[in-house]
Amino acid sequence: MKAERSWTTALVIGVITLTSGGWLINQGATGGAVESRRLLDEVHRLITDRFVDEVSPDSLYQMAIDGMIRELGDPYTNFLDPREWEDIRYSTTGNYGGLGVRINAQDGWITVVQVLPNSPALEEGLSVGDRIMEVEGESAEGWSQDRAVSVLRGPKGAPVNITIGRVGVDLPLAYRIVRGEIQVRQSEGFMMEGDIGFVTLIGFTRQAQEELVESIDALLEQGARGLILDLRGNPGGLLEEGIQVTDLFLDAGTEVVETRSRLPDQNYVYHAPSKERYPDVPIVVLSDGRSASASEIVAGALQDHDRAVVVGTTSFGKGSVQTLYGLTGEAYIKITTARWFTPVGRSISRKFDRDQAMRNFVASAVSISGDPVAPVTEEAAERESFLTDGGRTVYGGGGITPDLVVFQDTLTTDEQEFRRVSTGGGAMPRNVVFRWAVEWAQQHDVREGFEVTQAMRDAVFAKLEEAESGVSRSLFDRSQNYVDWLIATQLSGAEHGNVAQLRSQSIRDAQVRVALDLLQKSDTPARLLALASAEAEQRAAAMSTEGDNR
Repeated sequence: MKAERSWTTALVIGVITLTSGGWLINQGATGGAVESRRLLDEVHRLITDRFVDEVSPDSLYQMAIDGMIRELGDPYTNFLDPREWEDIRYSTTGNYGGLGVRINAQDGWITVVQVLPNSPALEEGLSVGDRIMEVEGESAEGWSQDRAVSVLRGPKGAPVNITIGRVGVDLPLAYRIVRGEIQVRQSEGFMMEGDIGFVTLIGFTRQAQEELVESIDALLEQGARGLILDLRGNPGGLLEEGIQVTDLFLDAGTEVVETRSRLPDQNYVYHAPSKERYPDVPIVVLSDGRSASASEIVAGALQDHDRAVVVGTTSFGKGSVQTLYGLTGEAYIKITTARWFTPVGRSISRKFDRDQAMRNFVASAVSISGDPVAPVTEEAAERESFLTDGGRTVYGGGGITPDLVVFQDTLTTDEQEFRRVSTGGGAMPRNVVFRWAVEWAQQHDVREGFEVTQAMRDAVFAKLEEAESGVSRSLFDRSQNYVDWLIATQLSGAEHGNVAQLRSQSIRDAQVRVALDLLQKSDTPARLLALASAEAEQRAAAMSTEGDNR
């Protein structure tokens, strides 16, 4: 039985129903279940009383929980303590109590890399580049990012005392900041050349669709005639938000996703509830190996209905739905309760092979942004094929395969050596350039879209020498493309903020370049699809010719 559902009654990926009750006792158990429960109790009692080393009863129960979940072989079914539950809550709401800063651990110190708009941190005057030296009188030197987050976050209205070090200021500065409710924006957008809009979506919280609409509408008002929707690195979130985002680009009543559980009355087909908001706008969706869950629902539905062209690399492959249940002691359990399928019936779930993943990671080249670029595989040919509404071939299993597979540009041998030498010398290039950018922005008037100058390069090399990186001037000069990318992105962010940094990165992004070229040649969604199909055929023919010539 398949029930028809709108998004308003959707299950959610990550959070859904809270129920009470323990994990162990089933009051209605009979027969073998009773015997198994008695056996477990006997083993627990004997280990507690007789094991050579003392083990607390509570820790044994935790071991039993962990072992039970581990043996399921499902990486998405997890027991959550209160802290882990708070992380889940944040990932689905985008809200938390805190200061409103993005931080990284750099050179042994927690460093502010972004101050969020309308935040307590902005109101009190914290700046990009500030190093958090003390929290409540305790030195923060050597803190991990996770530790800093756990300390700086807290209830709205609760104050926290911090001491920061600032570039150009000799003495530490003391701040008392009252935590506020922080809403992390899910979407940002900007215009590119040729009247093409670029819009990001970093998660699927309850505000995702609303904020995406704000971004897209603003771009259309500026004259955008085509859109790049960047879902790279988006880990997903709420199923209902995945449906709402997809709804923006499909006609009312069009199938978006189907969920199947082992309980027949829990199988649902979800349809777009509203009239399409952007019917005539050509759209390219960017995907990569970190695009997961709700990101794959969006990409899969738009691909199946021939509504958008997917460009990039194959997505993560998480085709399951999790339900969260409350337990005693403020703990929770997240259980995989269903699998989902795209409109043409594809399951995109990837069976995770840890050993293969490690081999791929070791074999990967490195992109200019520092991310691994996976080796090319022939996996698509081995997967089950399906046909889209328009008759194009798409694949199930192993994630969403893009219509055009485009890998990021990788670092040259010299550039990789530059990263290796400087990092080995304790001077990570990104961190060194970030500190330089903060100082340069204070001392110079840097317009957005600036050109990297030789004076900037010389100043960065001087910083590398100060840090005793071990990088020679010759190696530095041979790595100019990478150096210029670091300068452009870090200085843009330090001087003009997150959107300017995104714009700067996009200029040197191979996947964005392909998307931009397609959209500049397309005046309708149909024309975009035709161009992408022709390009894919040309690439396949070229690869076949290369193979014949080997």
